[in-house]
Amino acid sequence: MSRTHGLSKSRFIYGMQCHKQLWWRVHEPDAQELEPDISRQAIFDQGERVGVLAREYVPGGVLIDRPYDDYEGRLADTQAAIDAGVQVIYEASLVADSVFVAVDILVREPLGWRVIEVKSATKLKEQYLSDVAVQVHTVRRAGLAVTAAEVMVLNRACTYPDLSNLFVRYAVTAAVEERIAVIPMQVDLQLAMLAGPQPEVSIGPHCGSPYACPFMARCWPPVPEHHVSTLIYMKRRAPALEAQGYRTIYDLPDGLGLNSAAERQRRAVQAGRVIVEGDLAAALEQFRGPLAFLDLETVSFAIPIWDGCHPYDGVAAQFSCHLERASGELDHFEWVPDAPGDPRAEIAGRIVAACDGASTVVAYNAGFEKRCLEFLAATVPGQSAALQDVIARLADPLPIIREHVYHPDFGGSFSLKSVVGALAPELGYADLEIQEGEGASRALAEIVAPSAEPGSADQARRREALLRYCERDTLAMVRVMERLRELAVVA
Repeated sequence: MSRTHGLSKSRFIYGMQCHKQLWWRVHEPDAQELEPDISRQAIFDQGERVGVLAREYVPGGVLIDRPYDDYEGRLADTQAAIDAGVQVIYEASLVADSVFVAVDILVREPLGWRVIEVKSATKLKEQYLSDVAVQVHTVRRAGLAVTAAEVMVLNRACTYPDLSNLFVRYAVTAAVEERIAVIPMQVDLQLAMLAGPQPEVSIGPHCGSPYACPFMARCWPPVPEHHVSTLIYMKRRAPALEAQGYRTIYDLPDGLGLNSAAERQRRAVQAGRVIVEGDLAAALEQFRGPLAFLDLETVSFAIPIWDGCHPYDGVAAQFSCHLERASGELDHFEWVPDAPGDPRAEIAGRIVAACDGASTVVAYNAGFEKRCLEFLAATVPGQSAALQDVIARLADPLPIIREHVYHPDFGGSFSLKSVVGALAPELGYADLEIQEGEGASRALAEIVAPSAEPGSADQARRREALLRYCERDTLAMVRVMERLRELAVVA
């Protein structure tokens, strides 16, 4: 097997999506695009932890424990385990027809072997079937009879501390068998492609499905400002509009049948100014003062670690709240943990106290905050009624902006960062170490996880960065609300 230009199960899946992507991955393994950022590395690490834990649910096995690039050693150890009659092999490594696979869990059964693929998702996805199919095909070509195949995923119904049902195993043998017939031809095509020059592949929907291609910037030409693909809720119609000769929103005439938000966007962009329509003042009447502006940040663990939690529950672990006073000044309340542990009881009480006295609790895209508060209410019984009262006072400016306001600088997005960037550009995020919610979630996890090291300089810096980010979000809501009221008066 050519270690350089051979295939693996992951390479095969990339090749099924796009030959050009696979060619770059193989011929440019050190490409900058393949360097995992912090977010992607966190996904890799999480998947590894899930894979390791899954072995405890198919116990008694032998792990093929060699460095990932020690192919010969891994193959030899696997063969030795098979010859020794081992019943379960973790990371069983086999090769056939220049395809190398490492099977997460390989189980010996009376009539053959069972291939089990472990995923850190909570659902069986279509793309997993091709992943399993190439493994089953390769294991068979390597000389083992495979009689069954499964995909093992996390079970959302599992509730800590009882992790006995942490995984769900889906039998996928029949679906995999349907896909195996095309594997040899696809392998031959990919190997021949890799032996030749860079292939030409047209761009299209496959560039982002089933996985986002890291090389998209190489293939997709840059689009001009206000490209038709930025039309609200109309991204799929962009190719048809371009085919009609409409490249940017500036080119669009009246009467194209755009949805109301996209039509407002068209007129705002072409006029070069903010457009306000409908009775914005009436829509804002629900925001009765005094207002509390609330933002929550969460942690989400694939493997739950606190009582009552399920895989991937979003657990509120930080908040910022700006509360209006009669004087017009703002009081600021905030909290982030400073040590490992379950944050729910502490944050629940602090949120209730911070929102005390507010007639309306403003949260942008409030469905997120509502879900977080409902989960807290369900798992912190002592604060349940008070948290339900906070939920009852929630009001969301997002749908009001979406239905009444468009600024050309929204860029086709109603996210808080896009809206505040247009309506209050002086209040940006570029000066912050943490600039988005995913980064905040990762930083929080590094504080509250059992393995965290409280009191270190890194933890102090992390906490300060989290506080500044969450505070900026609530200040952004304050400023957006002020601008909306100003626009309502002008309109």
